Amino acid sequence: MAQLSPLDFRSDTVTRPTPGMRRAMAEAEVGDDVLGDDPTVERLQRRVAELLGKEAALLAPSGTMSNLIAVRVHCRAGDELICEEGSHIYNYEQSGYAQLCGVAARPIRGQRGILQAEQLRGAIRPDNPHQARTRLVTLENTHNRGGGSIQPFAFVAEICDWAARHGLRRHLDGARLWNAAVATGIEPARWAAMFDTVSVCFSKGLGAPAGSALAGPRELIAEALRHRKVLGGAMRQAGVLAAAALYALDHHVARLVDDHANARRLADGLRGIEGIAAISEPIETNMVFFQIDARWNSAAQLCEALAREGLLLLPTAERTLRAVTHLDVGPAEVDRAIALLGRVVPAGPSAACPAAAAP
Repeated sequence: MAQLSPLDFRSDTVTRPTPGMRRAMAEAEVGDDVLGDDPTVERLQRRVAELLGKEAALLAPSGTMSNLIAVRVHCRAGDELICEEGSHIYNYEQSGYAQLCGVAARPIRGQRGILQAEQLRGAIRPDNPHQARTRLVTLENTHNRGGGSIQPFAFVAEICDWAARHGLRRHLDGARLWNAAVATGIEPARWAAMFDTVSVCFSKGLGAPAGSALAGPRELIAEALRHRKVLGGAMRQAGVLAAAALYALDHHVARLVDDHANARRLADGLRGIEGIAAISEPIETNMVFFQIDARWNSAAQLCEALAREGLLLLPTAERTLRAVTHLDVGPAEVDRAIALLGRVVPAGPSAACPAAAAP
């Protein structure tokens, strides 16, 4: 009997290019983007700027780089940015703002990654030579560690209005903004209109192999080009990657609703499994975070046991796991994952991996 392929729910970054995307990449018209003459890159940048309602956009290899470039164009050494405590820019980008920009971060704890304007009042430091200058507010939408949560539009509007009135720049880490737009029906340009700059990714829910873009005013994006160069993000025949991103924008945005439905399907199946202590609710987009009870020593131990059975999940805390739906997993794969979890989780480590249960 043919072996079933592993079920990979670790992230929506594990997707592989679809056959149509591979054809688009193979047939891409390319030039040298460092010299400014790759037509497919130029077409992608114009398309992203139009989708986000901005004057210009710049292709970068990753969301980490596009966020870092945004910090560099908005801040100087000695400045401070405000971010949510669980945000990607604060937790998963190696504090590049500090290492490479000399910028400090002031994290504020939100609820499921969501901040409200009243939490920020009083966060602006006084004009005092002893203190950093508060310069930038960053938000993340959707919020990864918040469980794929969507920032409420009204909250975002109030925060951005407050920031603008106090002379602060605004940047949106919109790596999964496409998910927020599809889930809410609010167009990306409406979300982006409240921010000076916006970064978006093509390699997550949209399924491209790599790539992100930073959009904003033409003058800032011209400055961003210089920063991309010094950070090593300038690429030559990048039209191959741009073609994948363009294909994704044409074919993989509307289908994000399927990922959201599959995440809810997965959460529904998890609710009936003994040994799963809690599920982070609500399931708004394509992420499901769940906690396990004490029968397992750790989430990492359970993930190891599941991997041996052909199911890949990501441990995110001592007793918390994350599952992410994407274009390479459909309802059948979700049901297989539920069945596997239903067999392995209740059994505990003594049944799944006897050696691990020894004291």
